[in-house]
This record gives sequence, C-alpha cells and structure tokens, in this order.
Amino acid sequence: MASFLSTNLEIAKTAIDDFRKIQRYMAIAKKENATETYNELKEGYIFLKAILNVAGVNLTDLDKIKE
Repeated sequence: MASFLSTNLEIAKTAIDDFRKIQRYMAIAKKENATETYNELKEGYIFLKAILNVAGVNLTDLDKIKE
C-alpha cells in the first residue's frame, strides 16, 4: 500500500510540475502573440487540468490561466 501511495504522489507531482511549466509557456506565447503555439499548449493544459481534477488536486491556487 505504501508503494502505491508513493507512486500516486510521484505521478501527481510530475503532473503538477508539467501543469506549472505549460502555464508558464502559455503566458510567454500569449505575450509574444504566438497564437498557434498558444493553442497547441492549451491542448496540453486542458489535458493536464483534467488529469489533476480527476486526481483530486485543488487547482484554485495553481491555475494561473483560468481557461
């Protein structure tokens, strides 16, 4: 059971880290008016947001984009 919990925490941490990175890249793309890049990143953002929601992660403070 401990290894199962540890694995789930590692997966959640990786997803949260990826979520933070993609939001940072989205902000840069928006600032540079790189709409095609932004739209590609947004797909990954939505995917990660869905995974984190299913995992029960509270995104209130983590989600800077709010889309």
